[in-house]
Amino acid sequence: MDAAATDLEIAFRLWRESINQRLSGYMAERLDCPPRLRESMAYSLLAGGKRLRPLLAMVACEACGGDPFAALPAGCALEMVHTYSLIHDDLPAMDDDDFRRGRPTNHKVFGESLAILAGDALLTLAFEVLARDVQPGNVAAACCADLASAAGECGMVAGQVVDLEAEQTGVKDVAHLEGIHRRKTGRLLMSGLTMGGRIAGADAPTLRRLEEYGQGVGLAFQIADDLLDVSGDPEKMGKGVQKDAGLGKLTYPGLLGVDESRRRLWGLLDEAKQQAASFGTQGAKLAALADFVGKRDH
Repeated sequence: MDAAATDLEIAFRLWRESINQRLSGYMAERLDCPPRLRESMAYSLLAGGKRLRPLLAMVACEACGGDPFAALPAGCALEMVHTYSLIHDDLPAMDDDDFRRGRPTNHKVFGESLAILAGDALLTLAFEVLARDVQPGNVAAACCADLASAAGECGMVAGQVVDLEAEQTGVKDVAHLEGIHRRKTGRLLMSGLTMGGRIAGADAPTLRRLEEYGQGVGLAFQIADDLLDVSGDPEKMGKGVQKDAGLGKLTYPGLLGVDESRRRLWGLLDEAKQQAASFGTQGAKLAALADFVGKRDH
């Protein structure tokens, strides 16, 4: 590993520590929050993970000339929305998963009712954090709109609905599959980039470049996830593998084969890295995160 790569890894490690510390602070006891609810929220939010979404917000902010730590609240809000979606996705009515990040899923520990409410509480807390902790107010409002659009009926929730429908009707073609995952996975990743850019004061053309980068990385992330479900190590993944095929879900490897899926993965990441290069030296971390998506093993 060269010195530049080492420096980037050190930076990401330090940023993850800051993200985890801030998330822990948001999970501190609050007088009116029932302790069991806070425990359920913290159980999933503080379970670790790659923290890719908050990192994207921080990296985008830096690439646009801002202080990456100014984007910490937005990144944490995004991680709260992502965690709420995982809690709900794991429920018996959805994907019915027993393990997440190497531990029993939230509903297995706290029961289905409290798991649903913990997810609801994380979702609403995310917007409280954005409105209160992102400055100035007009930027906070724009970030709220970004995240709500990405998570809502035309974004992540829409992707989950179409994904569930596809279990019954089948996926028609690659375009149909990509449409599911651009909404289910890609939109949320992209919102981290646009929020980071807004916090740095980026103009509209710059935000568009971040969106184009995010489109490639978001879709590549899902292809990588599908490949890991086929051949990943369950111990590293912290959950079962080869479950999508068992549920009848059509994945990229199932539709295109493993080799073609890998080619598509790296083609998307190469396009994303071209966008990262347009930011000059400030885009180095964007390129590094693209490589991370392609090489991750869990």
